[in-house]
Amino acid sequence: MPASNRDPLRVAVLADSDTRWKWGALTANRIVSDSRPESDGHRLSGYLLRGRATPTPRQLEEVGVRAESLREVTAVEFLREMERDAPDVIVLALVGGAVQAVLHGLARVTEDARLTGAAKKRPVVVTGYVGVVYEKLADGLLLRHGADVVLANSRQDAERFRAVYEGVGADASSVTEAALPFLGGAPYQKHDPYTVVFAAQPSVPESAAHRTYLLRRLTEHARLHPDREVLLKLRSKPGEHTTHIEELPYQKLSQRLDGGLPPNFRLVYGHMGEVLDRTDLLVTVSSTAALESLHRRIPTAVLTDLGVREALGNHHFTGSGCLASFDQLDAGHLPVPDERWLARQGVAADGAYERAFDEAQRKVTGLLADAAAGRIAPLKPYYSLTTARGYLPGILARHHLAPDGSPLPGAPAADKDPGPVRQIVRRAARGAYRHGVQRVAPVIRRMGEL
Repeated sequence: MPASNRDPLRVAVLADSDTRWKWGALTANRIVSDSRPESDGHRLSGYLLRGRATPTPRQLEEVGVRAESLREVTAVEFLREMERDAPDVIVLALVGGAVQAVLHGLARVTEDARLTGAAKKRPVVVTGYVGVVYEKLADGLLLRHGADVVLANSRQDAERFRAVYEGVGADASSVTEAALPFLGGAPYQKHDPYTVVFAAQPSVPESAAHRTYLLRRLTEHARLHPDREVLLKLRSKPGEHTTHIEELPYQKLSQRLDGGLPPNFRLVYGHMGEVLDRTDLLVTVSSTAALESLHRRIPTAVLTDLGVREALGNHHFTGSGCLASFDQLDAGHLPVPDERWLARQGVAADGAYERAFDEAQRKVTGLLADAAAGRIAPLKPYYSLTTARGYLPGILARHHLAPDGSPLPGAPAADKDPGPVRQIVRRAARGAYRHGVQRVAPVIRRMGEL
């Protein structure tokens, strides 16, 4: 029996890391809050894609976003679950290749249901980016093409996204301007003691020399300003992974730092919003935390010490007024952001943010109505065996899917929990992978530099 319109809207979020789970769940809550006003709210089910960055319970607790249920799955297991009991809306908070694989799998599932006459509504599929898009723009975007809604976090991103799709002859109507869903918090007020926070990133910069340089400059800033508290905000603990791989954790580098750590310098974890509640100056290379900070009007510095380069992502902040060096910060400089740049990035704290998700809500509402009436268009990604025969099969095979989106032979079953042996093998494989990333890979890199 079809669900009544008064039933809660059912939303599923599939994420592959702690930060993407945060983005996906918060985005879901924002875009469906008014999508079916006559219903009794919405129910959120969470799925964590099994892989190298699957978040730990500690990371999930730190994110602080709750769901009615949350479990770990493979792509094939998720697709089988959607085939059995599809929700109204699916939010794919994944890396591009995983988005493309799930889109093809969902296209196959919904087409099979149509051909067999099964009375099922196709879910509305939404995807996007967790933060600043500064690399692999075309690749990442085309891997996300095929979703009903591709969210852009700013006006600038929306323009760039449409240009890429239109440039290859793909339908760009899915691109929808929104904003980062986790902006907010109390406007900035000075604190005592004055607190400087460095927002660390797992993979930027990459080299030990550059990461050690940043750590040394932070500790020197703390010694130069003993009346200030200097915090190094870390994303994960050694052995944990987040959206990007961290081969050289600052925790380990700090143990080898000449002169040790000054008494007013600390390494901290926790929810970024709570850390920003006590921040007087946010310093970073290119973290999305800079946008959260700017939204609150906290003085924010994007470092130029290692250059302004695409590889670092700080080139995204050209024109922002926030670029600065440690020498300037040591001397007391506070960057002043450019208001026009802020407006184009969707972070202006002038009330406009409260309406930032209106367009996405309207689009999802319309798509839900189309789905209910059976007139929603089939999922049709740009990449197919016609447009990318040499690329697409490999993307799908990584997630145990055949070129037509069906499960490959030997793909894991979704209707039974893994046995004890399979669980032990998974834990051992993850441990070996993390050991390889954090211990073996840096050694191999150093040997290659000899």
